[in-house]
Amino acid sequence: MSEITKIQSYIKESLPTYQTLALDIHAHPEVSNYEFYSSEVLVKQLKIEGFEVAYDVAGHRTGFDARYKSNKEGPTLVFLAEYDALPGIGHACGHNLFGTTSVLAASALKQVIDEVGGEIRVYGTPGEEGGENGSAKGSFVREGFFKDVDAALCVHPSYKYARTTPSLANDPVDIKFYGRASHASAAPEKGINALDAVIQTYNAINALREHLPTDVRIHGVITDGGVAANVVPEFASARFYLRAATRTTLNDVYQKVENIVKGSALQTGCTYEFGLFQNSVDDTIVTPSFDDVFFEEVRTLKINEEEIELTEPTSLGSTDVGNVSQVIPTIQPTVSISDVYIAGHSIEFKEASRSEKGLKSIGIGAELLARTALKLVVDKSLLKSIQKEHSGFLLKNKV
Repeated sequence: MSEITKIQSYIKESLPTYQTLALDIHAHPEVSNYEFYSSEVLVKQLKIEGFEVAYDVAGHRTGFDARYKSNKEGPTLVFLAEYDALPGIGHACGHNLFGTTSVLAASALKQVIDEVGGEIRVYGTPGEEGGENGSAKGSFVREGFFKDVDAALCVHPSYKYARTTPSLANDPVDIKFYGRASHASAAPEKGINALDAVIQTYNAINALREHLPTDVRIHGVITDGGVAANVVPEFASARFYLRAATRTTLNDVYQKVENIVKGSALQTGCTYEFGLFQNSVDDTIVTPSFDDVFFEEVRTLKINEEEIELTEPTSLGSTDVGNVSQVIPTIQPTVSISDVYIAGHSIEFKEASRSEKGLKSIGIGAELLARTALKLVVDKSLLKSIQKEHSGFLLKNKV
């Protein structure tokens, strides 16, 4: 029996189990740093599949690191797993499918890895949607989990099959001002108004937008503006997302915004705090030849051409998959879970994530990932070529 046949047979046999897991995760939506149930569902299955699993890793209590290493030399490949939901709406981004697809892909490849050589890992990375201790892939990169890894793979649910999408770097920041409370009418001269500092910051950022590159996006909200109208607010705060097409540009934007905050504090007499409230997110470095390998497999599986997006994808969103792409070749193409267009983070997407087509996509996505990974394992020159291309794009991005 060939390696491909073993992979296909295993996925066909195991798919009902993984579909049940995906529905279970969908029924128990959890946000960043609280994915206890969802991560345990995947960890339990990985242990059944014969992976050694470490839990509570990289500073994330719901993160995990699952590994299986063959006795033969070969590359180390990581399948990225996401399983967090959105606040309120639940699994409206399909991460119940995302995580199960990656685990099934890794488990399918494991059926042949002893023959071909190498190591398989699954990294469970919490909070892709952000939130408390969110964007965990940044922590995994910072803590060195990718230093000995050759490439990373995952797929994301979507309307169509499409190539890995460039994404914006994102610095999520909190801005806090501390003033002095006083009666707003009887003794206003005794007060230091923290809300004034927030409003000046908000207006100054609006003025800054005119002088920023077109790829930059800044958007925010006032999270605390005081309690009573007759009391000078002693505390006020805002939260902003700062985004740009490259990390280099975003670092410059970050400094400009911090200077605005310093100026507002100086003008009002407040003290301030400014900084990230979760991991920063880097832009995605796309490696086209890596996606080419994946889409060769899409054609091999004879995916309906009407389900394939032929134009180059674009996005003004952000994902911490970008952090991984900054250090090793990484793909995150999309797989179709709906016959009609569905917007991400919508009720329609949530329903598609537990639909018949959504559940079927687990097997298709897992096979595409496993077949792509197998090619990198058996064709060392292909992997080296992809790594060389990635290094070139990475260098270009930093210039």
